[in-house]
Amino acid sequence: MNFELTFEQQLLQDSVARFVEKDYGFEARTALVKSGSRCDGRHWATFANNGWLAAALPEAQGGLGGTLLDTVLIAGQFGRGLVIEPFLGCAVAAAQTLLAGATPAQRDALLPALADGSRRVALAYSEAGTRGLPAPIATCAEATAGGYVLNGTKTLVLGGTEADAFVVSAMHGGELRLFVVRADTPGVTCRAVPLHDATWAAEITFDIAAVPGDALLGEPGTGLAALQHGLFQATAALCAELVSAMDKTIEITAEYLKVRKQFGVPIGSFQVLQHRMADMAAETELARSMLYALLATVETGTPDDVQRTVSQAKSLVGRAAKYVCGQGIQLHGGIGMTDEYIVGHYFKRAVVADALFGNADLHESLVAEALQHSLNNERVQA
Repeated sequence: MNFELTFEQQLLQDSVARFVEKDYGFEARTALVKSGSRCDGRHWATFANNGWLAAALPEAQGGLGGTLLDTVLIAGQFGRGLVIEPFLGCAVAAAQTLLAGATPAQRDALLPALADGSRRVALAYSEAGTRGLPAPIATCAEATAGGYVLNGTKTLVLGGTEADAFVVSAMHGGELRLFVVRADTPGVTCRAVPLHDATWAAEITFDIAAVPGDALLGEPGTGLAALQHGLFQATAALCAELVSAMDKTIEITAEYLKVRKQFGVPIGSFQVLQHRMADMAAETELARSMLYALLATVETGTPDDVQRTVSQAKSLVGRAAKYVCGQGIQLHGGIGMTDEYIVGHYFKRAVVADALFGNADLHESLVAEALQHSLNNERVQA
């Protein structure tokens, strides 16, 4: 895989970086959080007008025809600014699941509105018992004369509080199927859930929620694969966020060590603190390399390779982010613990990110299982 950015990709990255620097400084973000906003409409309009919502959607449905790399470039810059708008949940997880699971006619009907920002759709797949994995699930759909009836509860629905509709996974006919459910459907209840990093999720309850027949997405046998595709894309974007958060934490901490003095000298001159900064930099580079490996595998690997590498990335990058951002707080001392100072907010994001799409321990166990299965197959073949 060629990791050199094209001219267009460099322009894309630079445009997002300018937005974050100009409109999403820490003071502006703090004011937005204190206002209770869950998604600033002006910012979402900026995302749409600049094509960031459409970056990885097909041109035929109003997108720009980009790839996962474009999504990662955008998410990375959003990670530096700790952007609270639900780009990850709506523009990546939900949009990519729709793209993978919908029929051509459904794509034409649904994706253009996501690309231009006129509609927001959130992915409702996680349940209390799934630990962030797509299956097995308890939510079920039953066929009726006019369509389907859904029953169940979904948790940690990113962007769900502001969504016009949800992509919902449910068991129907013995397999996982996807449904597009309007937020105002009778029987659908949305409870807002504030997260530790100032972002919001939702708990969605479906209590005999009736939906029409055309709410069912795609063809039989495609639901699980489409959902996995959306989660793979979202996990890569989240890893990019965290790598950039680590970069920013190191930058902030390095600057602090230059100006904070003890015994008449900058504390950055103390060798023990230099060693800790070196450890932070090493962990960040390992995480960046893991992200590159994930991007390469998504482009060229088999489905099993992609699944294994996604789990490896989620585990390694998540743990590295908590370590690096936690060290940033430690090196700042008491001020790093306050909400009025930025460095602690990167650690909060790392903690929340670990809980999304399955935590580090879960994905590490999935990697171990995959390796054990591979070893067993080799023994049988031998």
